[in-house]
Amino acid sequence: MTNAILKTLALLLFVAGSAQAQLFITQAGESSFFSKTPMENISAVNKKAGAVLNSQTGELAVRMTMTDFNFPNKLMQEHFNENYVESEKYPYAFFRGKIQPMPDLSKSGTYDVSAVGTFDLHGVKKERTLPGKLTVQGDKITLQADFQVALVDHKIEVPKLVFAKIAEVIDVKNLFTLTKK
Repeated sequence: MTNAILKTLALLLFVAGSAQAQLFITQAGESSFFSKTPMENISAVNKKAGAVLNSQTGELAVRMTMTDFNFPNKLMQEHFNENYVESEKYPYAFFRGKIQPMPDLSKSGTYDVSAVGTFDLHGVKKERTLPGKLTVQGDKITLQADFQVALVDHKIEVPKLVFAKIAEVIDVKNLFTLTKK
């Protein structure tokens, strides 16, 4: 993710929040997915996801480039980008929402939270509540969220010929370690 994109995410959250807010940022967030079927398992990981958290308002913005997902098999990666998520037409996935409840970030610890907001994938926006954990350690915040994405919810079509090889619901795991800016 380029600095310009990260600055745009930061600006969106900063404008939405107070001038007193502290921003926590990463350009190396990790998002992975797994599709399990009796015929084939498919997995990929993206280690270049950008995220910004406004410490005062709890607003969170995440953006990832779809072509940054790496697969163990180049053909799978090509099919993912060209046939399913159509990365040329829909190059990014986004989440914009708010952490609830927002814990006191001056206290170290791990807290159960949810990110409530809009998930945009393949050009389709869906309101989502994503359960997760927020861990505070000094000037570092770690966000973890595991959830599922139904392909039909985002109009991702799977040809009948390969339907048995791709799960209808994909498991997604996210891990973002953000630092104070």
